[in-house]
Amino acid sequence: MTTTDNIILNNTQIQQKIKRIAYQIYESNIHEEEIILAGIVENGFKLAEKLAQTLQEISPIKITLCKVFIDKQNPLNEITTSITPEKYSNKPLILIDDVLNSGTTLIYGVKHFLNVPLKRFKTAVLVNRNHKKYPVKADFKGISLSTSIKEHITVKFENNMTTAYLS
Repeated sequence: MTTTDNIILNNTQIQQKIKRIAYQIYESNIHEEEIILAGIVENGFKLAEKLAQTLQEISPIKITLCKVFIDKQNPLNEITTSITPEKYSNKPLILIDDVLNSGTTLIYGVKHFLNVPLKRFKTAVLVNRNHKKYPVKADFKGISLSTSIKEHITVKFENNMTTAYLS
């Protein structure tokens, strides 16, 4: 249940953040022919799809989407991807999630990709919280928030409306 009181980013603001992140990704990969956007399933991949769409509108770079399957409750379980390692080997890769909270999901995602030689490795999130348990950072972020540990940030992707709210 959401109210307008706890919305931290409305759909328009999120679209602006996505566009800004896409431009930052393009600027840092301007000389590349292809980049891999690896989105953590579910919301990270939805964000990756939106970033890919914007990147295709603003740049000539080939964008390859990759789903990253991580069990967020048990991140030590095997992590798999929707494309083979050969398809992202020696290419720039951006690991994407909706919210960076403790860093657990991203650090295990990073660990998975360390088994393959990459040209460059970056991370992107829509919301960066300041409760990190691991030394992982978001290279590209929509917004940084200081919240209490008990608060929770949820990003909802519904139809063509995306909203981030605090609960």
